[in-house]
Amino acid sequence: MKEDTIGRRMFMKQAALTGGGFGMLAAGAAGAQDEYGAAPAAPQDSAPAAPIDLPEGTKVPRKPLGKTGREVPILLMGCSQKFDPKYDRRLHMAYKLGVDYLDTAQGYANGQSHKTLAPFLEQVGRKNAWVTSKVHLEGRVATPENFVKHLEENCLPDLATDYLDMFFMHMVKDEALLEPEYIKMGDDLKKSGKAQLFGFSCHDGNVVELMNKAARVGGIDAIMFRYNFRQYGDMELNKSIDACKAAGIGLIAMKTQASVPEDLEKVIEFKSAQNSLAQAKIKAVWADDRIDSLVSSMQNVQQVQENVAAACSNTKLSMNEFVQLNRLAALTAAYACNGCSHLCEAKVQGNLKIAQQMRYLMYHDSYGDTETARALYAQLSPEERDFDGVDLSGAMAVCPQKINIAQRLADARAHLMA
Repeated sequence: MKEDTIGRRMFMKQAALTGGGFGMLAAGAAGAQDEYGAAPAAPQDSAPAAPIDLPEGTKVPRKPLGKTGREVPILLMGCSQKFDPKYDRRLHMAYKLGVDYLDTAQGYANGQSHKTLAPFLEQVGRKNAWVTSKVHLEGRVATPENFVKHLEENCLPDLATDYLDMFFMHMVKDEALLEPEYIKMGDDLKKSGKAQLFGFSCHDGNVVELMNKAARVGGIDAIMFRYNFRQYGDMELNKSIDACKAAGIGLIAMKTQASVPEDLEKVIEFKSAQNSLAQAKIKAVWADDRIDSLVSSMQNVQQVQENVAAACSNTKLSMNEFVQLNRLAALTAAYACNGCSHLCEAKVQGNLKIAQQMRYLMYHDSYGDTETARALYAQLSPEERDFDGVDLSGAMAVCPQKINIAQRLADARAHLMA
């Protein structure tokens, strides 16, 4: 704890001495236009004190999802939490405002996401909502037969539906999951009517490789991938996005807030007459017209209103706002893990899970979801979690973000060890 405090003090001092103008983010400003709708954006505070007054009839704009022939709202409801099964105000407000796409997964909220979404689907009518669910399997158990089994025996019954609008293989890391037998699985699911569309999600270090392969092999309708203001200048990622777009694959951005601890974000003192920092972050993603939609886990009614206001605003992000985001990206890089575990974990002996611990620490630091973070941390084996006596110098040397991995793993242990 003491070392973490010292580190943050040093960060604050450095930030105070550093000006704007880092990297390449601002170079995207000319093409970064949010021209959907006409509702006003939110005040500049990152957490507005008063509810946002959205005009009657406000609806989030829609865009075609790749070449699927379907349209989706540009803002999707992330359903990683459990909901009020009697009447969930967030879901109903979002639905009324045009956010009728629900992104859930078998493992979300320990399975409670599915079960608590089922009553909402009955309330609004199943055919009036888009439901994407995901199943995460790795290693020897990640067979087409097991994906289908989990879909049939868990996802569909728990959601009280006989079909999904889209089925995703979840948190894909292995390119083998894009081999012909998995593409055939997707085709078979669509033919059976159990899933109308098929794709995968990914946010680890090989996103580029996975997206490039998907563009080559075909059979993938949509991909959900990590994309945010920190990645505008990533040339290889941009090439993979272009390849997927040319192949007609729908592109959905996630992890768009690129969160770090709130006290670190405050150091830039983001200023805007039109947007909160959270709104500016998602508008920076919509600024890339190759992105069809983005998913946001909206935790309360106010976040729904703020996100919808940003989605419906036709106010363009200014160059000054881009520069501020770029400055934030540069100053907080050492606290923002990109999930590229293939780099750092290849430099340590054993089976230490560095990227996973970083992600769980983010849930605690940035989302305030300590309960989930601790539950996930507890699932790691001692070999995956314990770093005592492990030489981390090689891992830190290859980290593109220059993260003090030893310190962050110590932070994870301090905050997440039950």
